[in-house]
Amino acid sequence: MNFSYWEKTTWFKHIDFTIIGSGITGLNCALQLRKNHPKAKILILERNLLPNGASTKNAGFACFGSTSELLDDLKIHTKEEMLALVNRRVEGLQILRETIGDKALQFKTHGGYELFTEENKTLFKSCESQLKTLNELLFPIFKEEVFSVVDNNFGFKKIQQQLIFNKFEGQLDTGKMMQALMHKVHHANIQILNGVEVLKYEENQNSVKVMTNNFELETQKLCIATNGFAKKLNIDEVKPARAQVLITKPIKNLHIQGTFHLEEGYYYFRNIDNRILLGGGRNLDMKAEETTQMTQTALIQRKLEELLKDVILPQTFFEIDQRWSGIMGVGNKKKPILEKLSPKVFCGVRLGGMGVAIGSLVGKELANLSS
Repeated sequence: MNFSYWEKTTWFKHIDFTIIGSGITGLNCALQLRKNHPKAKILILERNLLPNGASTKNAGFACFGSTSELLDDLKIHTKEEMLALVNRRVEGLQILRETIGDKALQFKTHGGYELFTEENKTLFKSCESQLKTLNELLFPIFKEEVFSVVDNNFGFKKIQQQLIFNKFEGQLDTGKMMQALMHKVHHANIQILNGVEVLKYEENQNSVKVMTNNFELETQKLCIATNGFAKKLNIDEVKPARAQVLITKPIKNLHIQGTFHLEEGYYYFRNIDNRILLGGGRNLDMKAEETTQMTQTALIQRKLEELLKDVILPQTFFEIDQRWSGIMGVGNKKKPILEKLSPKVFCGVRLGGMGVAIGSLVGKELANLSS
């Protein structure tokens, strides 16, 4: 692009920190950088009109893990590692709530429920038998018992008639969350440039040259907060994971309230504005969902509709209003990658589908790492 002198000097000169990605991690990184460096010039580059990876594409779960997920974590992590993951999710959510406020977030603690299919009696029994152990492990974090067994009072079909309830789970409006974060960023005199895709970067002795689809710039330090798209910037430990979602039109007298997980968390749904939002299904074709393409597939969308019809709303007429996809960043470990890649380049990625819970914390830590 052909920029004027005014444009170059205002936006592209003397940049102290450049952040790639204006999602929950990138925005929190920027806010913490402003606290650390009140006079620094901070720039955020976002490839889309909106933060379009997962921050505004998710289901709005303020969650730290269902029973089956936490027990699965214990198969590949020590107890200490699993508890550290949970503690970081709780801490991250608290930072988010303190930064924005529950009213702006529309944060509601309706609790969370895990459902088990009729065919999955073994998994239910396994989770039920280990509730006491899980509650004892989590007690130091929550100071109360977290999980309990409750009856299915929602009218769900084709599932075990008992659910596992977590009274600490909540839900929020991630659109309003991001809007509030962006307002704070602008108020802190931090620039966001949209429609700018970073193609690559090169570090030299005094700065980092950043090449985009529109221009090049130089920055003193570079922070990568692109999560699901990190592999495009040669962070190979992160794999993209597409999450497909749909939402119904408003349903009169909707009786379902809360956040819900099914089939070890591969499916999840909640109420919002008298609608049901339902997502998941990447376990049907994990390789195909390892993509950054924000499209939908007939295989998964058909399964989501079947779940609505047969399990969630078996006696209720509904119509689908919208469908969309988001891109998460996952890997062989659930611990986020928070690293100094080189003297002037840093990253905070691989949030493992827990971006709402840990994104604020990872962003803050990324800023401190690069300061």
